[in-house]
Amino acid sequence: MRSLLVSFPIAVVFALALPFTARVGPTREKSVPLSCEGTDNGRTGADPGLYCIELVSTPDLVDAGGVVELLPAPSPFTLSVSAEGHQRSDLTFRIAGLPDPASLGDYTAYVAWVTPPSLTPMIRLGQVGNGEVRLGPVALDKFLVLVSAESVATVRTRLGRLVLRGNSPSGLMVGHGPSMLPPQPVPRDHGHEHGQGGWVMPPMHWAAPTMIPGLEAVRPQAQPFLPGTGPDGEALSRGVPHRIVDLADGDTLTLEAARTRRTIKGRSLLMYAFNGQIPGPLIRVPEGATIVVDLINHLDLPTSVHWHGVRLDNRFDGVPGLTQQPVPPGGRFRYRVRFPDPGIYWYHPHLREDIEQDLGLYGNILVRPVAAGSAGPGIRELALTLDDILLGEEGPVPWGAETPTHALMGRFGNVFLVNGEPDYRLSVRQGEVVRFYFTNVSNVRTYNLSFDGARMKLIGSDGGRFEREEWVNSVVIAPAERYVVEARFERSGVAPLLNQVMAINHLAGTFVPEVDTLGLIQVSAGPERPDSGSLFATLRENRDVEAELEPYRAWLDRPPDRQLLLTLRTRGLPFGLEQLLRLDTAYVNPVEWSGTMPMMDWLSTGEEAEWILRDPATGRENMDIDWRFPRGARIKIRLINDRHTLHAMQHPIHLHGQRFLVLARNGVPLDNLVWKDTVLVPAGSVTDILVEMSNPGRWMIHCHIAEHLESGMHAMFLVD
Repeated sequence: MRSLLVSFPIAVVFALALPFTARVGPTREKSVPLSCEGTDNGRTGADPGLYCIELVSTPDLVDAGGVVELLPAPSPFTLSVSAEGHQRSDLTFRIAGLPDPASLGDYTAYVAWVTPPSLTPMIRLGQVGNGEVRLGPVALDKFLVLVSAESVATVRTRLGRLVLRGNSPSGLMVGHGPSMLPPQPVPRDHGHEHGQGGWVMPPMHWAAPTMIPGLEAVRPQAQPFLPGTGPDGEALSRGVPHRIVDLADGDTLTLEAARTRRTIKGRSLLMYAFNGQIPGPLIRVPEGATIVVDLINHLDLPTSVHWHGVRLDNRFDGVPGLTQQPVPPGGRFRYRVRFPDPGIYWYHPHLREDIEQDLGLYGNILVRPVAAGSAGPGIRELALTLDDILLGEEGPVPWGAETPTHALMGRFGNVFLVNGEPDYRLSVRQGEVVRFYFTNVSNVRTYNLSFDGARMKLIGSDGGRFEREEWVNSVVIAPAERYVVEARFERSGVAPLLNQVMAINHLAGTFVPEVDTLGLIQVSAGPERPDSGSLFATLRENRDVEAELEPYRAWLDRPPDRQLLLTLRTRGLPFGLEQLLRLDTAYVNPVEWSGTMPMMDWLSTGEEAEWILRDPATGRENMDIDWRFPRGARIKIRLINDRHTLHAMQHPIHLHGQRFLVLARNGVPLDNLVWKDTVLVPAGSVTDILVEMSNPGRWMIHCHIAEHLESGMHAMFLVD
């Protein structure tokens, strides 16, 4: 019955839900005093097509109407979701024209409700009326908003007559099977041998296994790339887990980027590694230290090392073409890296990230604070990298040689890796507290992490501690972001590390729950010694962080100094792919959580999809943007994610060499600040950041979805 209602025309569902009522007002053309038009760039800045609902009255209440704005529910993350992956929103009702409820019958109040399209359960939000009220949060994917007249305001079950109703923006998402597509023309001639050219078609997703007719013969407009085996007789080492390297001020580390062998899910893979380790060595240094790193390139591609989030000297930032030349195969480069800020950072190539990082070139840096240790007594610390890799039956699906594939959505993997392992295991004692340093090194995937059987406390993010510790049910972490979380394992047994999201079946027009187990934590019986439970139960307020950040709050109400529009330009996409994308524009999920359309992802290349950062003030785009700031300036930047593209996507935006605060999401201020260098901007949304321009040099700003970066989505700014 649920599936029938989801596909049933929503107007019919409303008609079935509305009781017959006699008219109480004059019969004239309705005049709605409030609508979603014009709400963008107004109250919230968010696109009304994704974050606003128009309320429609029953025919007899011709002067009543309003809107419901979907605002971010309180969360320390840029996107608020439940542990199960449902987007959480607070609903702000703005209503006008409702008559005294007593004029409609034996009623005293108006009450707002939400319900999925099946009309069950009916969830009470609270009392509403003419004016504005904020209610919530609501954690539903497709839902209806109803306002009814009730005899008492405290009613828990809807009994009275409906007066207003509205449909969530996701209700516009309807199924469109392959039969709706126009015929696919003859595939383009790619000039590859045998019509395949070494390409391997990506595996279909379990939730959307239908192949789009006519696309099965199309291949990306690029030559396929897989790592070369090297000279005949070259012995390749087997990849091993990362090792911890403790370095002091002035120490030197050699990083050798080379090919290595790995076996993942029964497939023998040729991958890349730093010092034979995937992830690369975990570098631990004290705050304020400077180390020397000698990079030696044994790869079959040029490379570099970018020290992500570190406010180091500009000439060592590792960006080929901006701060250094690419390090060719057989070449070397010496980096001098200083670490002025405590926190969790990471390093990776900044050249063909879609290939080199995806194949294993990444590692963490833990910068210890000068003050006493960051974790309490008896608390274990573990750095975990989160990754995924796209494998076919024989091995990796090839990458594009001269241009990236998967340029529209990014390359979703189908095998998850935690610290490079597909079956991560950890043993803890019952009652033990573990501090996890999570880093998302995936090309595109945003995770929604939780432990089944452990409580989580959020401690810090990219560049330090939050003002206040918070209990969280899950951790939303986009590519390149880091979060520091403490978890206490109170029950013996197995506690899975889960990624729970709501993906979209684009052909059926439905939300699909995806639950993936990333690893297993074995909790042995018996109390942990020393017992850290009392320390874990305390939510600490970091007074020093609050005092440091208090002066920055003055920028909350100031207009932005700069704006960036995040958008897309396409040309020459495969005909069937473009038509399907056009059918799919009625609704855009704020975050594309999963690669449910692998053929759509695979076929687009960087030659056909150009992702853009545009300065609305000048019209300049990407590397033509000319931003210059004096050292020490505090610059408020508004990031606007354009949902009116052929396929709007979320963008994790990263600034090199500086740190910033996320001030507001869709006009809603964040009340628990932390230093960041990467922020997730969902589709159709607006995010305000305040950048501390403290580090001189020429720096990059870009999307950290690897395929978007390699498809043009990067710009440069200068700090004098």
